[in-house]
Amino acid sequence: MMILNELRKHGRLAAKRHPMYEKNKVAKILGYVMGAFWAGYLIFFGTTFAFGFSDMVPNREPYHVMNAVVLIFILALDFLLRVPLQKTPTQEVKPYLLLPVKRIRVIDFLLIRSGLSLFNLFWLFLFVPFSFITITKFFGISGVITYLIGILLLIIANNYWYLLCRTLINERIWWLLLPIAFYGGIGCLLFIPEDSPLFYFFMDLGDGYIQGNIFYFLGTILVIMLLWLINRKIMSGLIYAELAKVDDTQIQHVSEYKFFERYGEVGEYMRLELKMLLRNRRCKGALRNISIVIVAFSAALSFSSIYDGNLMTSFICVYNFAVFGMIILSQIMSFEGNYIDGLMSRKESIMSLLKAKYYTYSIGEIIPFILMIPAIIMNKLTLLGAFAWFFYTIGFIYFCFFQLAVYNKQTVPLNEKVTSRQNNSAIQMLVNFGAFGVPLILYSLLNALWGETITYTILLVIGIGFTLTSPLWIKNVYHRFMKRRYENMEGFRDSRQ
Repeated sequence: MMILNELRKHGRLAAKRHPMYEKNKVAKILGYVMGAFWAGYLIFFGTTFAFGFSDMVPNREPYHVMNAVVLIFILALDFLLRVPLQKTPTQEVKPYLLLPVKRIRVIDFLLIRSGLSLFNLFWLFLFVPFSFITITKFFGISGVITYLIGILLLIIANNYWYLLCRTLINERIWWLLLPIAFYGGIGCLLFIPEDSPLFYFFMDLGDGYIQGNIFYFLGTILVIMLLWLINRKIMSGLIYAELAKVDDTQIQHVSEYKFFERYGEVGEYMRLELKMLLRNRRCKGALRNISIVIVAFSAALSFSSIYDGNLMTSFICVYNFAVFGMIILSQIMSFEGNYIDGLMSRKESIMSLLKAKYYTYSIGEIIPFILMIPAIIMNKLTLLGAFAWFFYTIGFIYFCFFQLAVYNKQTVPLNEKVTSRQNNSAIQMLVNFGAFGVPLILYSLLNALWGETITYTILLVIGIGFTLTSPLWIKNVYHRFMKRRYENMEGFRDSRQ
């Protein structure tokens, strides 16, 4: 217990010594405000579900519908939300491995910290009002409390399931089929056959939580312990393999991207950006995961009715266009922290680098736009809407992400994954949250006031405006970065591993 407490103190000291500490304090306050806003949304949905399920399925109680059908989809959504917001627990493993501390103790601490994360409590904003409205009239307050404890245990189990899947996917992309088969298989088996035993299993599971049946709680705790042990075993092995630095040195193919030569220095930096994305382990893994999520969401939007409706269509569009920036551009200049001294040795090289990044990632948005074409053909999305979200992303959203180039000053390793530090600062998470949440809020408000066509027109005008003025605000970012260059370079050097 003493070593766990000592590791916790080290984590707090690491946060205070973080190069972005001063910016993180302001970002955390704003993050709490945004979190409170989304908590209000979940409370609204929980109340709506409580009364809506009663009207939709009059022969069942609302909590039966929630437990038997909706719960698995909430867990699947929880899994998806963790992809951009939660990393695998890999804080400062290396230094402790050089000390007389058992590696497994460090991993245990990281897993404990993940299980106790406040993120696991967020869904209770939905379940608390829902359970108070639907359960108290039959089982009283005690039924509500035991039900919420059961739901919390399920979310913690989902957390460790996510960590396991994310760790395996980072090593081999084919492991992505595991969560797809798990959630997709359960979702299908709930309705096929018509009188599905899985349907009644989840209904009985929820009833067991409400009634305080100890066997259901013990079963859930057993699942958590099993996932804990599997995570522990796999992470320990991967950490050892990564520290051993056993790399394949055989080069099979080298792409030079010579067509960029015609674009001068900016073209050279575009070539450098592509090589960084496609050759380095960390960037390549992120790019691969992003591509799979975009393809899956685009297919779901185009060929199923799961995301029918204006709000859900906008959710998919914003996610598909903005997710690349959320994962890569939120860490702008942090990858370059590995070789920032070389970049600073040439006059105006940072300006050319920023332009190259903007052009590269703007061209990359053509891919999700193409994947949206089936949805346009199927009348799930208008052509105006697709163009509006495209230009809004490369205009306003990219404008927000590029501001981080001024403030990011922590180096992100290019090839290490399991043993690397936690690199997401609070200001990065806040910008990510805003890039995803603000467009949806803006769309909802404008659509309620003036309708879909005018809303998309306004978004398109905003996006085109920021796109056309990109040379101006990129130059502004460059000048602000140069004023802070020595402070940033010191942070990059201090945070290299």
